[in-house]
Amino acid sequence: MSISSSSASRLVVTAAAAAVLGAALTACGSGTAANSEPAGDPQPGGTLRYGLSQAPTCADPAQAGSNQTIYVARQVVDSLTDQDPETGEIVPWLAESWESNADGTQFTFRLKEGVTFSDGTPLSAESVKRNFDAIVNTLGGVKAPQAVGFLAGYTGTTVVDDRTAQVNFSAPNAPFLQATASHQLGLLSAADTAKSAEERCAGDLSGTGPFVYEGYQQDKSATLVKRAGYSWGSEAFGHDGEAYLDRIEFTIVPESGVRTGSLASGQLDAISDALPQDAPQIEGAGGRILTTPNPGIPFGFQPNVSRGVLADPAVRSALVPAINRQELVDTVLGPDFRPATSTLASATPGYVELADVTYDPQKAEQILDDAGWVPGPDGIRVKDGRRLSFPVLFSSVFAGNQAILELVQQQLRAVGIDLQLDLVSTPETTARQNAGDYEASYYNSTRADGDILRTAFGLDGRNINRRNPIPELDDVLGRQLSTTDPAARGALIGQAQQLVLDNGLWIPTVELSQAIGAGPNVADLKFEASARLQFVDTWLSE
Repeated sequence: MSISSSSASRLVVTAAAAAVLGAALTACGSGTAANSEPAGDPQPGGTLRYGLSQAPTCADPAQAGSNQTIYVARQVVDSLTDQDPETGEIVPWLAESWESNADGTQFTFRLKEGVTFSDGTPLSAESVKRNFDAIVNTLGGVKAPQAVGFLAGYTGTTVVDDRTAQVNFSAPNAPFLQATASHQLGLLSAADTAKSAEERCAGDLSGTGPFVYEGYQQDKSATLVKRAGYSWGSEAFGHDGEAYLDRIEFTIVPESGVRTGSLASGQLDAISDALPQDAPQIEGAGGRILTTPNPGIPFGFQPNVSRGVLADPAVRSALVPAINRQELVDTVLGPDFRPATSTLASATPGYVELADVTYDPQKAEQILDDAGWVPGPDGIRVKDGRRLSFPVLFSSVFAGNQAILELVQQQLRAVGIDLQLDLVSTPETTARQNAGDYEASYYNSTRADGDILRTAFGLDGRNINRRNPIPELDDVLGRQLSTTDPAARGALIGQAQQLVLDNGLWIPTVELSQAIGAGPNVADLKFEASARLQFVDTWLSE
């Protein structure tokens, strides 16, 4: 049995799930301030000066992990499909149509005609094969963990003809269609897929996207220019044809106050991570803050269950009710953010609210008392001579991370837990996660599909928890991957959320929202379905 492009999309996003995603994203681009964006017809031309809160770490979209890196890399590649940010529907992009077999082991894409990479070479079915082969065989799970996770069970791509690519899996991979809308599976030219992971990070890449790299300095800056002749945009874009902007200049401005001041004074046109305290200055200068919630896994702690005090399930269990998530939002983040209420963020299709993700310090204390952790002389609990203390590994990929963790540190201390903050660079975070050199890691992960639970908590991936098999969880994660019925798959994703929590594999804190400061001359700066910026529709007023 064959499934058409319109019905195939429903394998991934059910109508109900799409409604959840759409409702969460309806505020995209609307802003929280009374100031309105420029009106009238879009004006082509101009340079958008954008202030990133952190340096981009890799030019390659398949290896891009942080939001600041993705904001840059996403603009140079197109994907086979796109995901409508309002409905969650999978829509055509480089592929004009697609179909899959009944069990989700084979996906066939028919490519648009006339598409070229920025080095002048044509897009073909062989391009699809080269890209997916390179992700699995050259980059691998260490360099591109999410992309490799999306291709679970990949056995190869068959080139049916020049414009038809058949992607094959050894076992059902129901979420794959949604994954083809991701930047990680964006397509690069043959010359780029032949490069090493390190060479791909350096910036000299050719995609089919609406922008191309003019300059890229690793960990410093990036400049993109419009791709002349671009005419194969996603159906989710607001217009056909070339981008309106001539150039985008990304600079790195780590200090929130400096970013805000630069936007208010007109030195920058838009900035990342506009925090609540920045709003009055931005709005006072005629600008506004644009927000949207991230789907995927909310910010939280991923314990290494093989070492330290977090090897004790009671400690992991006690952490959940010990954290006052509403206080984190109210104190650090503001009304555009939400406390986490599950191991998935509420904008994710398949999300269910978990009753156990509730602040109850008395419950936390009781759990620790029952497990033999008793208060010591300084208030920190001890057991068999060991203090209830552990470090958390984190980086400043989000401007609010340190302030959030400092407040969590106070909350945990109130129940007798000593949290130590271990702030390192993003590359060091990744390296130490891969080496298992941590007791807990704090981060979030974005994807508009509940399969992100498998890539984050499955045994076959990086296994950041360093856990042993958990038969019930492993079974549920595997079955949702192979279940093409939307309702049945949604039920399995709901079970997986609870099992991840019950086994202490994720301690949720807050849901990430993108908060972008936009100047008074910036129009149509939009978020795509995974809450990352899309600049093809953006324009500047005079």
